[in-house]
Amino acid sequence: MEFLSNYGLFLAKTVTLLAALLAVVGFISTLAMRRRSAAPEHIEVKPINDRYRDISDVLQHSMLHENEAKKKRKADKKAKKAEAKKSKKQNSEYRKRLFILDFQGDLRGSEVATLREEVTAVLLVAREQDEVLLRLESAGGMVHAYGLAASQLSRIREKKIKLTIAVDKVAASGGYLMACVGDRILAAPFAIIGSIGVITQIPNFNRLLKKHDIDYEQVTAGEFKRTVTMFGETTDKARQKLKEEVEDTHMLFKDFVKEQRPVVDLEKVATGEYWLGTRAHALNLVDDLCTSDDHLMSLRNEVDLYEVHYKIKQKFSDKVFSLFSRLQRNSLINYTEPTQPPSLT
Repeated sequence: MEFLSNYGLFLAKTVTLLAALLAVVGFISTLAMRRRSAAPEHIEVKPINDRYRDISDVLQHSMLHENEAKKKRKADKKAKKAEAKKSKKQNSEYRKRLFILDFQGDLRGSEVATLREEVTAVLLVAREQDEVLLRLESAGGMVHAYGLAASQLSRIREKKIKLTIAVDKVAASGGYLMACVGDRILAAPFAIIGSIGVITQIPNFNRLLKKHDIDYEQVTAGEFKRTVTMFGETTDKARQKLKEEVEDTHMLFKDFVKEQRPVVDLEKVATGEYWLGTRAHALNLVDDLCTSDDHLMSLRNEVDLYEVHYKIKQKFSDKVFSLFSRLQRNSLINYTEPTQPPSLT
C-alpha cells in the first residue's frame, strides 16, 4: 500500500509538471505567432493635445485640497463635454492640423528610409491649411544621404504645405542642408547651427605597405575612377582631382542654401564654421529662438497635434550600429559631409 501511495504521488507530480511545461510552451508559441503575424513596418499616429491637458490636470489636482480637487474634476469633466459637443458642431475640415516628425541623423543618414515613408503618409492626408513640424537633430553625414533627406522635405514645400524645422540641439552640415528647406527654422539659444562646408578624410597606408614589401594592385577603367585610396600611392593629380570634387560639392551646397534661404549672406556663413543659436539668428540662419516644446505648447489649444512615426522592426545588427551612431553624435569633434569622395561604387 505504501508503494502504491508513493507511486501515485510521484505520478501526480509528474503529470502536474508536464502540464505546467506544456502551458509555458503554449504561451511562448502564442507570443511568437503574434510577433510573426504583427506587421514589421507600420505608421504610428499619436494625438498629443490631450497629453498636455492631462499633465496640467494632474499637477493642478495634486496641489488642491480634497474638496477643491473634487470640484475641479467635476468642472473639468463638464468643460470636456462642452468642448466635445462644440467640436462636433464645428466643421473639422477647417481646423488646422500639425503633423510632427522626428529625424535623429547619423553619418549614414540611416533615418532617411523612415523619413520618406512618414512624408508620404502625411502628404496623402494633409491639406493646404495644415502644417508639418520636423524636430531635427543631426551633425551631418554622407552627401548623397542628406541630399535625399532634403529632397524628401522639399516634397512638403512643393505641395504648398507649411514646413517648420525645430532644432533643439544641432543641425550642422548635412543637418543644416535639411533645415534650410523649411519655411521657418526654430532653434534653441544654444543649439549648434551651420557648418556649411564639406570635408573628406581617409588614411593612407601606402608607405607602410612599401616598408614591408607588400604590393597593392588596383585595376580601374576610367582615369578618375579612383583618386585617393587607403592603400594606393597618392599622386598630385589624384589629390587635385579630389580637391576639385570637394569644392564642387561645396558649391552645390552653397547654391542650395542660397536658393532656400536667400536672406543669408553666403560670404559670411559658408565658411564651414558653426554658430550657437543666438548667433545663428543674427546671421539669418534661423528665424526664431524657440524650443520645439514651447512651439507645441503655444499651439495646443488651437491646432490638432499628431506625432507621426514609421516603425520598422530592427535587426540586432542595426540596433548595435544605432548605438554606435548615437555615441558618434555625442562627440562634437567635427561635422562632416562624406568620409570619402562622393562617387558611384
